Amino acid sequence: MTTEIPSSEDTDAQRAAIYQEFTMCFTSTPRGARLARRLAAQRLDAWGWPYGTGVNDTATLIVAELTANAVQHGRVPGRDFRLRLTAPSGAVRIEVTDARGDRDRLPVGEHLAPDPLADGGRGLWLVAQSTVRWGVEPRTGAPGKTVWAEVAV
Repeated sequence: MTTEIPSSEDTDAQRAAIYQEFTMCFTSTPRGARLARRLAAQRLDAWGWPYGTGVNDTATLIVAELTANAVQHGRVPGRDFRLRLTAPSGAVRIEVTDARGDRDRLPVGEHLAPDPLADGGRGLWLVAQSTVRWGVEPRTGAPGKTVWAEVAV
């Protein structure tokens, strides 16, 4: 885990000049997903987007959805999922990597529209509506995939 935490006296321009990164592996369990969400909110707060702000709330929602999907749909017994947060200029990038390689195709476009009568199926639609960009890439060097999203700051 590599990170730099700006002081409260840093300006937005100074904050943007610092490359911020948080990476950690979590167990592929609901408890692991909860911990990932809490640590993501804490890290964003430390980086200058306090709890209760739009950036923190939106990014935390995206982390919650992507980690829940990794636990529910991308779980391989005995394998963890990885959360990576970065803050390039103008965005917070969220990446969740799981070990399940056979599900690297996600629905896009109109296929994301949730069924109004269904109990679930709204998660990726929320991700698409709440982010600037999002997508999925095959995991390099190992089976699995990385689902990523970018939240504007």
